[in-house]
Amino acid sequence: MSADLRLAGAALGCWLAAIGSLFLPAWGGWALAGGALLVAVARPGGPARWVVVAVAAGVACGSAATAARIGERDAEPLRSLAARHATVAAGLRIADDPRLGRPHAGRDATVMVPARLDWIGLEDGRRVTLSARVLVLAGDRGWLGLLPGQAAEATARLSPAGGGDLQAALLSVGSGPRLIGAAPWVQRAAGVLRAGLQRACQGLPAEPGGLLPGLVVGDTSRLDPALDDDFRATGLTHLTAVSGANLAILVGLVLAAVRWCRAGPRVAAIVCVVALVGFVVLVRPSPSVLRAAAMGGLALVALALGRPRAVVPSLAAGVLGLVVADPALAVDAGFALSVLATAGLVLVAPRWTAALQERGWPRFAAEALAVPAAAQAACSPVIAAISASVSLTTVPANLLAAPAVAPATVAGLVSAVLSPLLPSAAAFAAWLASWPARWLVLVAHRGADVPAGLLPWPGGVVGGLLLGGLVAGLLIGFRWPVVRRWVLVVAVAAVLGAVPVRLLAPGWPPPGWLIVACDVGQGDALAVAAGPGAAVVVDAGPEPDAVDGCLRRLGVERVPLLVISHFHVDHVGGLEGVLRGRAVGGLLAPAFAEPAGARAAVLRRGLAPVAGPSLTVGGVRIDVLGPVRTVTGTNSDPNNNSLVLAATTGGLRVLLTGDAENEEQLSLMGAPGLLRADVLKVAHHGSAYQEGAFLDAVRPRIALVSVGAGNTYGHPNPAVLDRLARGGAQVMRTDRSGDLAVVRDGDGRLAVAARGA
Repeated sequence: MSADLRLAGAALGCWLAAIGSLFLPAWGGWALAGGALLVAVARPGGPARWVVVAVAAGVACGSAATAARIGERDAEPLRSLAARHATVAAGLRIADDPRLGRPHAGRDATVMVPARLDWIGLEDGRRVTLSARVLVLAGDRGWLGLLPGQAAEATARLSPAGGGDLQAALLSVGSGPRLIGAAPWVQRAAGVLRAGLQRACQGLPAEPGGLLPGLVVGDTSRLDPALDDDFRATGLTHLTAVSGANLAILVGLVLAAVRWCRAGPRVAAIVCVVALVGFVVLVRPSPSVLRAAAMGGLALVALALGRPRAVVPSLAAGVLGLVVADPALAVDAGFALSVLATAGLVLVAPRWTAALQERGWPRFAAEALAVPAAAQAACSPVIAAISASVSLTTVPANLLAAPAVAPATVAGLVSAVLSPLLPSAAAFAAWLASWPARWLVLVAHRGADVPAGLLPWPGGVVGGLLLGGLVAGLLIGFRWPVVRRWVLVVAVAAVLGAVPVRLLAPGWPPPGWLIVACDVGQGDALAVAAGPGAAVVVDAGPEPDAVDGCLRRLGVERVPLLVISHFHVDHVGGLEGVLRGRAVGGLLAPAFAEPAGARAAVLRRGLAPVAGPSLTVGGVRIDVLGPVRTVTGTNSDPNNNSLVLAATTGGLRVLLTGDAENEEQLSLMGAPGLLRADVLKVAHHGSAYQEGAFLDAVRPRIALVSVGAGNTYGHPNPAVLDRLARGGAQVMRTDRSGDLAVVRDGDGRLAVAARGA
């Protein structure tokens, strides 16, 4: 055990040194000095002395390796060229599969390509040879489909990369790549198999068909974003990040086949290593795959030598070797989660399994509970630090999902292998794999719908350390029966206290909601109820995830009418989120064509345009009040040509004003009677550009202000809010109260329910 502790200490010291050196380059040296001091004061000959020596050695390795990579990252002339955003010719070698980012209005989705920069051509004609990590941001989709190892040339504009990693620069490229030769044959073969699996899944339903390549080879390019969100909410996202579980399934199958052929340990180990290397090439060497492959490779070496498998030394040696080889792994969340999950499985799960068996549990049931619980306990501090939340559904969801993972993975691998030669057989294997994948989809959706299944928690380092301390305290305290009893009492009390509250207040959305102002940050997105599962959506906010989350929480599956008040990005940037998995019946948009780029991006979606002074959709009547005429030469012409609508639903009249400012508000005063409304969506996030007479003419009972917390525009204006309040309006803001739903109470009176910021 002392040797295991020394190896684990060296791995931990190397990891911490790499983290510190990436953010504070002097940290590594200070840590090494501190380690030497601890060695000096340690009891001579005691085991602690050698553990500290191992930690100090790990710190030295981590500091030296990271310093070397930082020197490579900050080398001249690349650093200076990036600082002044120079345009250069660049020779690149693709490092990982290009991926497509999410589109935003006004611009197409950007292709992101991790690469190594081999050389740059300077303005004076000189070519400088170097080796640095870069990220290519390309506007041309010709970069998609390039394989790792492929050499290419391009003209690019350099920009500095963010701190805290080993990326030397960002390269913005407007044209397609100039390819130099072909990718290595191994990568071409892997690309054929990955593409074949995608083809085999094309005939499947969208959600399982997009999930299956992620389960098998980590290809999430077709994974539905809403399903991805549900996987994250239920703690199942590790299933789409190929890791030790996938390798264990593969190696277990290969090992069983080799042993069935009566091969010896050495032959079995060699065959398994070949299968392991091939699988790593197929799925791409992500941090979790590298960690699992390193650990598995060491375990196979132990098998070949006829020695019993030592999991802890294998894990520690794998961490040490990988962090020295690539210090950037030290700050990769996926790598940390993979290592912690494995540590939980090998150190905690066996003890919990044995304890449950001692209490009469069958072994299979004890393992089924102990394995996901141990992995979640080990990973929860990092998850909390990243997501600022704690999931209560992770363990049950993983229990339900576990039986489906192996069948889906095995059938998916068979489909990938068969795809180049037997496409029909590959499609049949993919169809078989889709059934366990459908079960995983169902578990994710149902788990994400559990009320209060995701609890808020402090994020960042403080939140992670706080939860880590709590988990450690519970693990230690559970040794005493009195602690276990108190924890059980508190847990039961919390559940019994929460259940009546959930029954009396069923959560979000409130029953019978009429209109909801979505909390999308500094932007607008509103939903007007238009029947079961349907809503008229007015604007889409600045980015897709926020509006998609709001509509999903409301259960909106159909959008019979999408209204765009004007084409500023804070109203159309989230259009992709509205369209996710939803059928959109028609598009109502203003005639004013600015900003032209954003308008073109919206129209490219091919939504059916609708027009007219009045529309009736799903029981919602839409009256177009403005713009009365085209206004130019104002503070913001797009704002002053916003669509201004009166929506009537359930006997409620709502005035939707977009970002109309003084000039358009004045133009609407010709018929002030038409402005009267029960609910006012305050124009332009409550800015100061409001006409008092306009607000007085509306005389709303409820005023909704869609505004982002901490925005730099001074929105909303206090004087505007005061005027609305003095006029008798209940003023509600999304930055303080989150999603806002207008409802009728039991007496038929209007009220506002707030989801909470």
